[in-house]
Amino acid sequence: MLKLYNTLTKKKETFKPLEDKKVNIFVCGPTVYSYIHIGNARTFTNYDLIVKYLRYKKFKVKYIMNITDIDDRIINKAKEEKVSWKDISNKYEKHFLDDIQKLGINSVDKYARATDYIKEIISQVQRLLDKGYAYIIENDGIYYDLSKNKEYGKLSGRKYLEAEDSVSRIDESINKRNKGDFCLWKFSQKGENYWDAPFLNGRPGWHIEDTAIAERELGIQYDLHGGAVDLIFPHHEAEIAQMESITKKKPYVKYWIHSGHLKFKTEKMSKSLGNILSLNDALKEFSPNVIRFMFVSSHYREPLDFSNEIIKQAESSLSRLQEFYNKAKESKKNIDGKLIKKTKENFLKYMDDDFNTPKALAELYMFLREANKLGYGKNSYKLLKEFNVFLGILDEDTLQIPKEVIELAEKRLKARKEKNWQESDKLREEIKERGFIIEDAEKSYNIKRI
Repeated sequence: MLKLYNTLTKKKETFKPLEDKKVNIFVCGPTVYSYIHIGNARTFTNYDLIVKYLRYKKFKVKYIMNITDIDDRIINKAKEEKVSWKDISNKYEKHFLDDIQKLGINSVDKYARATDYIKEIISQVQRLLDKGYAYIIENDGIYYDLSKNKEYGKLSGRKYLEAEDSVSRIDESINKRNKGDFCLWKFSQKGENYWDAPFLNGRPGWHIEDTAIAERELGIQYDLHGGAVDLIFPHHEAEIAQMESITKKKPYVKYWIHSGHLKFKTEKMSKSLGNILSLNDALKEFSPNVIRFMFVSSHYREPLDFSNEIIKQAESSLSRLQEFYNKAKESKKNIDGKLIKKTKENFLKYMDDDFNTPKALAELYMFLREANKLGYGKNSYKLLKEFNVFLGILDEDTLQIPKEVIELAEKRLKARKEKNWQESDKLREEIKERGFIIEDAEKSYNIKRI
């Protein structure tokens, strides 16, 4: 029986979807104005594992992730580079999709761009105006009136911003009725892109895009909403306020789950603090499997301190697991079936307890110690392969790598050590042209057939 911690009720609950085994999930995706950092990557990896585990448990999952492709930061970046906002959003959306694919994040059914849902956004803004939950500020925009919603704050337990919050965007105005009122629609400014609307031409606010996308793709109520912990307030509070004001159906989402921060020297990793490591750069230094293993080794709700020591620890632990996996695959005999059964039961018991991957992996390493003594076992390989469906940390391909590909990989390793990134990228492409992909570790690499 699967249980998860629900941010809305502040307790662990048995997971029961609204409709039998059908599960609709929405997760907040990136704003595409730059490379995502590895803190973002941790969040997206967590939900990739969660979705894959639900599917492993035979739930029929529909998984939607939004992409914010119009935003102040996108517009500002476009002005800096003297290109259109669309050029910026297209460029970094492609980088985002390419980079997360390398981490094995491939469970999303649809990436939904905000600008593809302008009709739905306008409809929601109009309905909020019609019902008296929104008001117009001349030469500014349309705002949600918090004084009309007494339940605002029920997700976070508060109504005002704090230091760790992901701050509300395009929401500052001296003419707001209430300090916490947030922008639904920003009226067009000179030189900015805009969309036609019956109330006045402009562009969407941040919060309204998610509810508009979700209403079209998942309906007016759905099962599970995820995102990083800093989105609880004000972003997710705003989503609840918008939809429950429009539909009067509660709860808007049955389960809210939130992923902990990746921290660097005890501080949250964020672009605003300037202490980021982009996923794109991390993939040049470390194997994608090692990065993913580092993420899944910690509980999704807990903060994770990033350091070279943590990476090296992950590299060592994963190497041991991969070595066992390869040897077990070559085994001719099975080992004790009781050990396999006990391990599987305990592993899944921990996964069913709010996706407790640290305890599940600890169980797996206890199993490795026993199975090593017994000669690995073909059934051990089958067990790990089954778990890898959602863990996504083990390489299956053990085919012979051509000598010419190995030579190119060695040249590339030398180029990386010399920080010759242009030559390194060139050699990566040459390897790719020969049908292989290279995954970097700190001082080595892995090669896989595409």
